[in-house]
Amino acid sequence: MSELSIKQRQFAEMLPLLYLFIVQRGFKFTLGDAYRDKRCPYGHPQSLHRFRLAQDINLFLPDGTYLQSTEDHKVIGAFWESIGGSWGGRFNDGNHYSLSYRGMR
Repeated sequence: MSELSIKQRQFAEMLPLLYLFIVQRGFKFTLGDAYRDKRCPYGHPQSLHRFRLAQDINLFLPDGTYLQSTEDHKVIGAFWESIGGSWGGRFNDGNHYSLSYRGMR
C-alpha cells in the first residue's frame, strides 16, 4: 500500500471524529470542498484537496448564522490538531482541515 493510500485512509477515519465533535459542541455544518481534480481552475497545484487529504467545513450556529472567520473555527481546529490533523487556521484558512503529506498541510 502506498504512503498516499495510507494517509487517505487515516484521513477518512479521522473525519467522522471531527464531524461528531462539531455536532457535540452544538454547531451545524455542511461540507465544502473535498476533492479537487487537477483540472480545477482554482486552488494551489499542490493543494491537499487534490490528494484527497483535505476537507473544508462550512460552520453554522443552530439559528443558521454562517460562521466564516478563522476565529470561529478555533475550538474545532484545536481539536483537529489534537488528533493529528493540520488546521488551516494556522495560515488564514480557518475552514480547512487536512492531514499533512510530504511537507504540505
